[in-house]
Amino acid sequence: MNKTIVLALAASFGLLLASNAFAQCVVNVNRTACAGKESESYSKCGGSKSCDKDYSASTEAACIAAAKENCPNSRLDITKSKIVKARLNGKVLKGPYGGNFCSQSRPDFNKCKS
Repeated sequence: MNKTIVLALAASFGLLLASNAFAQCVVNVNRTACAGKESESYSKCGGSKSCDKDYSASTEAACIAAAKENCPNSRLDITKSKIVKARLNGKVLKGPYGGNFCSQSRPDFNKCKS
């Protein structure tokens, strides 16, 4: 009987460790397109202005790093800017820019050609 209890506790502890090792990190990317470029800009979200991306992150810092990785804008004449937010296991992580992890004054934002 004692062995059964010990094994059950060990299994529960193992599941707890495993769940923390693979926490659910959800990064939301919301794009603002350059004028007339909405279709191209939103293509990375299946045609939607914003979408969630799932990441494996074992810590809050790892989830924040995943969020920040979504800030760079390589399509300067297609996407004007992005708002990137994150949640770890349902808990909202607050970025330093009003909850956003991307500064709106980044040098790769607001480069649309008129």
